[in-house]
Amino acid sequence: MSIHFIIDNSYYLRINMDMLKKLLLATTLLAAPLVAVAEGEVNVYSSRQEQLIKPILDQFTAASGIKVNLVTGKDDALIERLKLEGDNTPADLLLTADAGRLFRTKDLGLSQAIESETLKAAIPENLRDPDNQWFGLTYRARPIFYVKEKIKPEELSTYADLADPKWKGKICVRSSDNIYNQSMLASMIASQGAEATTQWADGLVKNLARPPEGGDRDQLKAAAAGICDLALANTYYYGQMLAGDGAEDKAAAEKVAIFWPDQGEQGRGTHINISGASVTKVAKNKDNAVKLLEYLVSDEAQAWYAEHNQEYPVKTSVPASSLLKTWGDFKADSINLSELGKHNAEAVKIMDTVGWK
Repeated sequence: MSIHFIIDNSYYLRINMDMLKKLLLATTLLAAPLVAVAEGEVNVYSSRQEQLIKPILDQFTAASGIKVNLVTGKDDALIERLKLEGDNTPADLLLTADAGRLFRTKDLGLSQAIESETLKAAIPENLRDPDNQWFGLTYRARPIFYVKEKIKPEELSTYADLADPKWKGKICVRSSDNIYNQSMLASMIASQGAEATTQWADGLVKNLARPPEGGDRDQLKAAAAGICDLALANTYYYGQMLAGDGAEDKAAAEKVAIFWPDQGEQGRGTHINISGASVTKVAKNKDNAVKLLEYLVSDEAQAWYAEHNQEYPVKTSVPASSLLKTWGDFKADSINLSELGKHNAEAVKIMDTVGWK
């Protein structure tokens, strides 16, 4: 069972009942006060797990003397908390994944514009809000993964090809409730229109090996286990499986490989998305929040993220991690990621129409 929400008449969110229970629980757990605002501090709400973000925040404190007070939680729960707290929120900065969520934060009036030449110089234009209300800090791609023993890379070409009946029963992908899939469809709507996107989504659903379930890691594990031959997933999950300590995850990841779709002069490029941040509308420590943002696009911070989280730096002068380099270069879709939020509601409606569960 799923329910649909229209948020402020602008953002369409579809979640199932289990997700709703988790969201309500997370919001309740986050209800405790953060800290009192004080000079020399910055208060951060982050959807990143603490171990994936705290080391770089500690480095910022060591370099600047500014204390970072960190609260972590689920992306949507943190946005809902900001909304409920209103002008009384202690949060100065929101760190979250997916441009669609950052667009929604802006659309709800929870963020503010920031003028920073440092951020503009470091972050490509398509990876930040045209009105400077959110900024991409790292990016990840969502390519096609294929089982090396079953599929030859020359058999693959574009995202559109995944709707071809030749792939019937061979594709794994997670639920339509997932914003990563919603954003991927939103990018297609922006580039080729709703009708073509609907036809593609319908063909993809008909080619699924099983009803969507689990996260991105589960799609890669399913492919490795022989349930499907192809999967859609974000690159950083794959990187973390390969580089992590879990023997089972690593063994599964080693059975699949990346194919970069939609390359060449005529291709629009592989779909990408970001992990990014916005300064809250009522930030009490705005200057410190901006300093933290600017630090996160420094060479030092960008290199740290690349090596530890297996994401691509937004700063083009900073190289990808040694692991990501082994996957080769690829052409990324250059669409401004604000389009992902603009077309989110339409993307979800298309997924409902074609029966993408």
